[in-house]
Amino acid sequence: MHPVTPLRRAWAPLAVLAGWAVHDPGQTQRQLERLTTTTLLAALAVIVPAAALYGFLTWWYTHFAVTGGELRIRTGLVFRRTAHIRLERIQAVDVTQPLLARVAGVAKLRLDVVGADKKDELAFLGEREARALRAELLARAAGFAPGTAHEVGEAPSRELLRVPPPVLAGSLLLAGSTWGALAAALVVPLLLWTATHSLWTVLATALPLLGAAGANSVGRFVADYDWTVAESPDGLRIDRGLLDRTHETVPPGRVQTVRIVEPVLWRGRGWVRVELDVAGSSNSVLVPVAPREVAESLVAHVLPGVTVPPYAALSRPPRRAGRCVPLWWRGHGVVVTDAVFAARHGLLRRSLALVPHAKVQSVRLTQGPWERLWRLADVQVDTGADKTVTARLRGAEEAARLLHGQAERSRTGRRDALPDRWMTTG
Repeated sequence: MHPVTPLRRAWAPLAVLAGWAVHDPGQTQRQLERLTTTTLLAALAVIVPAAALYGFLTWWYTHFAVTGGELRIRTGLVFRRTAHIRLERIQAVDVTQPLLARVAGVAKLRLDVVGADKKDELAFLGEREARALRAELLARAAGFAPGTAHEVGEAPSRELLRVPPPVLAGSLLLAGSTWGALAAALVVPLLLWTATHSLWTVLATALPLLGAAGANSVGRFVADYDWTVAESPDGLRIDRGLLDRTHETVPPGRVQTVRIVEPVLWRGRGWVRVELDVAGSSNSVLVPVAPREVAESLVAHVLPGVTVPPYAALSRPPRRAGRCVPLWWRGHGVVVTDAVFAARHGLLRRSLALVPHAKVQSVRLTQGPWERLWRLADVQVDTGADKTVTARLRGAEEAARLLHGQAERSRTGRRDALPDRWMTTG
């Protein structure tokens, strides 16, 4: 690892002390009042070197190696852990640079691996070394020989979309979650003050609510700033971030579901958000805001051969569905094309989910007692990302046809689908 890596762990002992102090501030204040200046200096003389030694030892005992078919990561000061990551199971390799890491010229690699609950990471490496290792791992995952993988280098890319900062800021101002969090931060403390007249109670409630409001507006703007989507042989690349810079990859062939989300306040400007369900990856957003026609062109890159059906093509549930879900039944719809199973839900915040037939793992029909009374049923399709897309409130006969038809389309789709692996340059 890079020599600045010990600083990543050195603060851990200090964080433990800070956590204890915050947990019991009264006891902490009494203990500090008993200590003399000489005692405090002596304590710092012990704690600071101990923290530095801890950071150094964790760095010293962390190693990694790329062998013929796997990446090995060995960590642990007292309890040793060795991770064996098969290169062909790597789905994405992300490069992230927190603000201080950018200043120091270092970066960390985060690896999405099929079957892993969380990402393994290498932190920190020199920025050039991190990008070179990422390129080598992706080349090896694509099938290049070990002797030539490191010579392949970073695959070329072509920019498809860049979100302008004014558009990103406008989308956040028109988001209902932003105004909801801000309203809660203003109204709840006022009600508590009226009921309790306790300043500490108000502050203890207002500060977290203000933090949540900031995270829903300023925090998201900082995290999503300069959002760029580019196409490359190893997938769609996403670069974003004002302070902490993140470089992510959407692995080709692993996208199970695409969702086009349209909040009610965005409709006047024709904006949508594109979200993803990716098997073996935590990457979930393709673009935070974009014009609908641009978003649909990006979907064609994620799901080749798929055309997003217009809302007019979706069939609504029968009118008797209003007996089960008054008013909101109008927000549901479904259409099945040659390429995808598409289901919509939401009246104010519309969401259209597109599932390629080859990605459907199972399909089932469900009916509650009230739905049986009105001859209605739900059709659910499960994907390889452990997610479910539901066509709600369909007529019972239509639902049965959807069930059998989707089972057949999924079978033939999987038979004709290309294998899920990295694209190569040839």
